[in-house]
Amino acid sequence: MTIYDFLQVKKEEPAIVVLNEPIKMIGVSVHTNEKSIFRDADRLGKQYNQIKKTGLIKNKREPWGFVAVSKGFMDDGSWDYLNGDVVTSFDSVPDGLTAFEIPVGRYARFHFQPRSVLVWGIGMGLLKKYIYTEWLPSSPYEPDNAVVGDFEYHDERSKARKPGIDLYVAIKEK
Repeated sequence: MTIYDFLQVKKEEPAIVVLNEPIKMIGVSVHTNEKSIFRDADRLGKQYNQIKKTGLIKNKREPWGFVAVSKGFMDDGSWDYLNGDVVTSFDSVPDGLTAFEIPVGRYARFHFQPRSVLVWGIGMGLLKKYIYTEWLPSSPYEPDNAVVGDFEYHDERSKARKPGIDLYVAIKEK
């Protein structure tokens, strides 16, 4: 049994989808790297949950949606990590928060449903490792990191007893 099997991270073909409308989000961000992403993501999540309790974020989309975005990959292995709620407009962006628009385009959509929320970070790391080291090199696509590298899309399924989300990876033809 591999770690992928144990954590129930599936190595499967994604759905290739076209995002026809941008996804707007308001939230928080941090510049991170492979050594600090787990710590940074945890800290950022806690920070955002505190902000959500204040009710500062307006224009939230219904039904509820939340995104965690990785973008701006640098040669030194660092990138920007953002998370926040999906909104309908940027009319009201509170001071100190980040507004970002996930662009229209082609994405590979992978479903992610780990064995337990306790191994969410490790499972997501394994899924991304599979995508970037196995699936993409053998597919007719390459990453399209022009604006966004990938993003997690959370909705009501992520609140379920056995939570799951979709991971979208920006792609273009080789």
